[in-house]
Amino acid sequence: MFPHHREREQPIFSARAHVFQIDPTTKRNWIPASKHAVTVSFFYDATRNVYRIISVGGTKAIINCTVTPSMTFTKTSQKFGQWADSRANTVYGLGFATEQQLHQFAEKFKEVKDAARLAREKSQDKELANTALTIAAPQFSQDLSDELQSPPVMCVNGPEDKLFRSQSADITLSSEKERIKKMLSEGSICEMNLEAELFTLQDSNSKLVAALHEANANVEQWKKQLTAYQEETERLRDQVADLEAHGGQGPSDLLKDELTQSLEELEALLKAKDEEIHILQSKKAEYHEMEHQRDEAIHRLREMEMRNSELERRIQNTEQNLSNSLEDRDRLDTEIQRAIEILDIKIFDLNDLRQSLVKLIDK
Repeated sequence: MFPHHREREQPIFSARAHVFQIDPTTKRNWIPASKHAVTVSFFYDATRNVYRIISVGGTKAIINCTVTPSMTFTKTSQKFGQWADSRANTVYGLGFATEQQLHQFAEKFKEVKDAARLAREKSQDKELANTALTIAAPQFSQDLSDELQSPPVMCVNGPEDKLFRSQSADITLSSEKERIKKMLSEGSICEMNLEAELFTLQDSNSKLVAALHEANANVEQWKKQLTAYQEETERLRDQVADLEAHGGQGPSDLLKDELTQSLEELEALLKAKDEEIHILQSKKAEYHEMEHQRDEAIHRLREMEMRNSELERRIQNTEQNLSNSLEDRDRLDTEIQRAIEILDIKIFDLNDLRQSLVKLIDK
């Protein structure tokens, strides 16, 4: 009925870009689909052998496109490319920060398109083989399938109620099975959105971690430079004070002005370094916030996996109950057939007895 284990879609490539969609009215102007650059990812569904391009902005999907062999990614400039999605009746455009990122995305698009073409060819070959097997199958199998799908209702008072209850239970189980299948499909969509969100958070987290490591490596060096600047500032201040105290006995006023200018430049440099340290500290706070969001996304993803496992377990139980009901129905059909055969024998005996009585009366 349903597979006992369902593989999820896996991200195979990701890039940051500004997303645009063609204006449906003019078919010429581009409409921004996101205010900032977002993550655009290629996903692969191993179960259905399908490739998709997905981009999530906030709580909605900006791009949800299934890659087909007929699609073509076109570079229209050094940092911009586009492709058409006939199913969504739109054209998507991506603006990248560098030409190298555009080239990498175009190469990955071509690889995915070729893989989708091979998957379609394999699927078509499989359908042709199934069609040939269906044509070569004996007519007896079709008749037997029809009998199993639409069993005749026997007018025998005892087993008729049992047969009716069996068919009602079969309908109830089928309805329950369809409802669980729908719930499982909704859970898969939520899980896919959570995976895309988690993938985006991991990408941002890796960049923040790299920036934080680089900042931590430079902090010690900056501290040493600040200490050296402070010592130089104190030394220059002492020289200026000494010059002011001795008056004309020291260097000229020109040297004094140069020392004062150097002191001001050092103070400005110290102020700039303090601002850089403040910016790094704020980035560190953002990094902790991103870690918190990532943990929440992982927690929600685990809850969704537990829910899907529960749904799969319920589907297995439903399939088992349905199988048991089918076995009971087959057993009931056998009993009904046996009762009909016994009744036929009794009717034949009664008919024979009737003919004997008629002959006896005639004599």
